[in-house]
Amino acid sequence: MITLVALCAIGAEKVLAQEIKHLDYTPCGNAPGRVAFTAPNQDALFRANLCLRTADRVYIQLASFYAEDFDQLFDGISAIDWQDFFYKDVRVVVDKVRSNKSKLSSEHSVQKIVHKAIYTKLGQIWRMSVLPESGAESSVRIYIDQNQVLVLLDLSGEPLNKRGYRTAGGEAPIRETLAATLLQLMCWRRKTPLHDPFCGSGTIAIEAALYAYNIAPGFGRHFALENLSIYDQARCLEIKKEEAAKIRPDATARITGTDINPEAVARAKMNAEHACVSAGRALQLIGSDMRIQRPDFVTADFKILAAPYPEGMILANPPYGERLGNEQEAQELYHDMAELFESFPNWQMGFITSHPGFERALGRHATKTKRVKCGNLETVFYSFL
Repeated sequence: MITLVALCAIGAEKVLAQEIKHLDYTPCGNAPGRVAFTAPNQDALFRANLCLRTADRVYIQLASFYAEDFDQLFDGISAIDWQDFFYKDVRVVVDKVRSNKSKLSSEHSVQKIVHKAIYTKLGQIWRMSVLPESGAESSVRIYIDQNQVLVLLDLSGEPLNKRGYRTAGGEAPIRETLAATLLQLMCWRRKTPLHDPFCGSGTIAIEAALYAYNIAPGFGRHFALENLSIYDQARCLEIKKEEAAKIRPDATARITGTDINPEAVARAKMNAEHACVSAGRALQLIGSDMRIQRPDFVTADFKILAAPYPEGMILANPPYGERLGNEQEAQELYHDMAELFESFPNWQMGFITSHPGFERALGRHATKTKRVKCGNLETVFYSFL
């Protein structure tokens, strides 16, 4: 049994825990922005990175121990069998330390001691006075909560929101992992028509397509796991094939997006093409040449839209005053967005924004609200059901 820790947007922990359960792994605790879970074998190291839609990173938990001083910290780090994970040319980076209600409160000092303990242990085991550090970088993260030290080794590398399909995000793009989270918060189902009237680079629609056709989001990229000595290339290829066999190119989905900016629409089409090409390559692993239906993107002002179906869902990341234009323009936009409720009667709607006066400007009260931290922005997701 191994323990992994997945990071996510603060507020998305329950959604991520449900995803983890869907992979037949067992959540065993959470904290703001992260969920710990257990898995029966090392397949989870790769499968979690490949398949989790709402996780920002995945780590393997190497140790958990109590430490009130630097000697205890050094001994606890030294007790880990670091040589089982690294090649001899590894370059280890302690990329982040977080301390909460603990005697070891100097994060910089903790970082230095952890780094020293790792290199001391590796030098002793490999009988090397100096490690060459000419190989791939591996990141270690430390959480200390009430003197309990959690040691995590990064398996993802680049954050998992970087799927590989978005080559040009445009202004103020929503993270792919957050878009996937919003779809789950709205309980969207594949057969329900979905439209994004502020599609930008197309992220929400593309994430919806990946979900609708059951395409693992990590097919188009590599992971830090591949630079570790525990990486089993042959087994990971088999896992890719197993997940490729679950893709449903014949599923029915009606996913569309519009934007007033033709350049944004062109980016959305290009990003969707990249995502679907990656899915096509995954299908080729199992000998299939079936094609994934692309979301449909069109240049249009949201004010002229009309519902193409009696029922459906609108999900959007409208411009924020903090990120695009100014606050006054954002308020005017939100006021005008009330027209969507007239043009799309009987449709469910969800909007995410950091603007505190969103409901007032819109002239409607949301059925539900959910605070979700989007990067450095404190945002609220408003759902009208």
